[in-house]
Amino acid sequence: MDENAEEYEEEYEDARRARWTATGTGALLALVGLAASTLRLTGSAPVLVPGAYAFGAAVCGLASVLGARGRTRRALWLLVIGVMVMALGDQFD
Repeated sequence: MDENAEEYEEEYEDARRARWTATGTGALLALVGLAASTLRLTGSAPVLVPGAYAFGAAVCGLASVLGARGRTRRALWLLVIGVMVMALGDQFD
């Protein structure tokens, strides 16, 4: 009985760590994307570039919300998509 309790405790800690990681990473990437969008908007970059950063930041923000709710696998995919959108927008500069 004690082995099962320890096993469940480890799984619970792993899930909690994954939720915190997805939430923190999503929030950080959303803030960075918004900052980059603001900086690019004030410069001479085409409108597509700050728009891509802002959209990528919104996707990362959604990933942060999903990560906080325990949907870490979906959050990971959204983080990847959000960063890819920001990188693609940077290519248009």
